[in-house]
Amino acid sequence: MEMKDVLKKGIEDALAAALADGSLPAGEYPEVILEVPPQKEFGDFSSNIAMKSAKIAHSNPRAIAEVLISKMQYDWLEKAEVAGAGFINFFLKSEMIYQTLKNILAQGAQYGNQPIRENDTVQVEYVSANPTGPLHVGHGRGAAYGSALVNLLRAAGYNVDSEYYINDAGNQIDNLAKSVDARYMELLDLPNTFPEDGYRGQDVKDTAQEIINWRGDFFAVVPESVRLPFFKEFALTEKLNGLRRTLRRFNVTYDKWFSERSLHKSGAIDESVKLLVENGNIYEQDGALWLRSTAFGDDKDRVVIRDNGVPTYLAADIAYHRDKFERGYKKMINIWGADHHGYVCRVKAAMEAFGYNPDKLEVLLLQMVALFRDGELVKMSKRTGESVTLDELMDEVGADAARYFFLMRSLDSQLDFDINLAASKSNDNPVYYIQYAHARIYSIYNQVTEAGITYGNWDGVNFETLQSESELELIKKLASYPEEVVKAAQAEAPHRIASYLFDLAGMFHSFYRQGRIVGVDADLQQARLGLITAVAYVLKHGLTILGISAPEKM
Repeated sequence: MEMKDVLKKGIEDALAAALADGSLPAGEYPEVILEVPPQKEFGDFSSNIAMKSAKIAHSNPRAIAEVLISKMQYDWLEKAEVAGAGFINFFLKSEMIYQTLKNILAQGAQYGNQPIRENDTVQVEYVSANPTGPLHVGHGRGAAYGSALVNLLRAAGYNVDSEYYINDAGNQIDNLAKSVDARYMELLDLPNTFPEDGYRGQDVKDTAQEIINWRGDFFAVVPESVRLPFFKEFALTEKLNGLRRTLRRFNVTYDKWFSERSLHKSGAIDESVKLLVENGNIYEQDGALWLRSTAFGDDKDRVVIRDNGVPTYLAADIAYHRDKFERGYKKMINIWGADHHGYVCRVKAAMEAFGYNPDKLEVLLLQMVALFRDGELVKMSKRTGESVTLDELMDEVGADAARYFFLMRSLDSQLDFDINLAASKSNDNPVYYIQYAHARIYSIYNQVTEAGITYGNWDGVNFETLQSESELELIKKLASYPEEVVKAAQAEAPHRIASYLFDLAGMFHSFYRQGRIVGVDADLQQARLGLITAVAYVLKHGLTILGISAPEKM
């Protein structure tokens, strides 16, 4: 058990003893919550259990605190003090802190991982951008957050599936084909009309040029009824492959790529509509079929099948989310752009119309990203004059820095992304600062190896030689990591891990400036090597959650 768990159990045992001997009256007492005090003089941990128990115990919080303290005669507890209106501050003996360090080293790279709970199934669907062009910076934030959330939930013990929903059916793909067709003709100096809702990006011209490079003007004499379906499949395949390449480069992979077309081909859309007609939640009006979404909290009913018989996007989304619910996940998380805010209610309404629990579906909305270079807002790509692509951002700052900057703020806050800072190789750059801490540890390994010093067998090491404040505080920080993983997962907040790593790196750099390893007493040397190894484990574990590399040299 970690020291916080031991302390929590110790308080719970003290409470049970007080109830058993009548020192406190029987009742439903609250859960014991522990916090790390903001100042070291207030102890290693503090709890407000006495204050929260006042109504149940019908007693003054300070009196309750004194009762609990009197029952806590443990050999690992230095002392406990009542503070303020009834807080209890706990001071642990150093032996407890050293045991924590031993536990970390024993667990090694697995430290921070929680036991797997197979039945706690979660599906996370994210990015799911239309395959009609390259991913842009906004998609990058969703990709970084979604993949980090998947990693975080898995570290916290959840059974997680990740998914990309491919919008490969409907008007947007038809317009992609027409756009490629128009650019193909244009590049061949042949008459063309660009579609009103077409895609004007440079990537569409590049696709058309690829076709020309491959077969020249062959398709110019092919009937449009044959040419357009071919261009559709060619462009769709090319765009999807481009999305996959960009995402892999950004350290993003998926367990499943789900095609919208499969819903049409399998009849899942027709089946879903039929079920909702049969249970009275879809009705006909003006030749169209409408979802009775107002019955489930929406501000108006929504068209599912148009009067021409063509399904709307909502029809496919209804079938897709029904498929998700049928897969039996305990929880489903969608990560959408903020502009989809109004769409949340209608999808949840449709799920409730089937009889599913809509609370199982959680939709997280990404806020906007503003890019800055030299203090100026960057809106357009230098290369194309359009939105900055994720690939262009990675070309400039690297995948690691881009991911960290996307992840260092909570999802619901607007993000100002400083390109100059992200690209810099200095301690002002937070991801560089963290990665440098990890690389610095490996430089120490190299130094001790060159000095002929062996290390790595921690069983007989005397960690009690670690006496400085920076060393003890570093161990306490490491001890809090597993709980930080759990709390960050519960809050669906990867930015908490980013913040934790930054703080840990700062504490390590401070220790490094104060504590030599080569040229000190042999026992202290081994103890410090054990300490920095534990730091390396946690740094790498946290960076892996964030999808960021942990370099061994920089």
